[in-house]
Amino acid sequence: MKTLAISSRTICGIEELPVHSQSGVTHVLSIIDPGHPDIHHFEAFSKHLRTTLRFHDIIDPIPGQIMPAKEHVAAILGFGASLDKGAVEGTAGHLLVHCHMGISRSTAAMVTLMAQGDPDASEEELFERLRKIRSKAWPNSVMIAYADEKLGRGGKLVEALRRHYGHQLQHKPEYGQWMRELKRGREVEMALPA
Repeated sequence: MKTLAISSRTICGIEELPVHSQSGVTHVLSIIDPGHPDIHHFEAFSKHLRTTLRFHDIIDPIPGQIMPAKEHVAAILGFGASLDKGAVEGTAGHLLVHCHMGISRSTAAMVTLMAQGDPDASEEELFERLRKIRSKAWPNSVMIAYADEKLGRGGKLVEALRRHYGHQLQHKPEYGQWMRELKRGREVEMALPA
């Protein structure tokens, strides 16, 4: 099977999408809240393949909201596998993953896709790459736990996430209060020294 070389990776929020409309995006993974209207910004993009998933950015059940589930992570991995379909040797792709703010669901999805595409990369290396793509990344811990399980990483992805949280809190201490306000304090408590 010929593999599409993803030479560019972008993570962003909905409001940032217009900035990327002329950047040659070939593949898009959209993760948005259930009930959110479809996103019209993609009308300005050149031809691309797009998959949309709908669930909320939560880590504990909240009445009326949809938790990230194993099926969602399986769909992300299915999207990753589809990057090979129809690939032409020598063709470079530009992958864009977005959620509402480009901080949590999209960053969890991107690190999952990178772990899938580069199974020999260490977990620390994957999170380092993630920070280079999106410095404000705070991946959803539920999604990362499911990805760890599905990719057979034996808890190492979750452990690296804990160190990533520690790194982010060291460089962006305001995230601690912000995540607590978003009912994500459990992730702040997960943090290990970077």
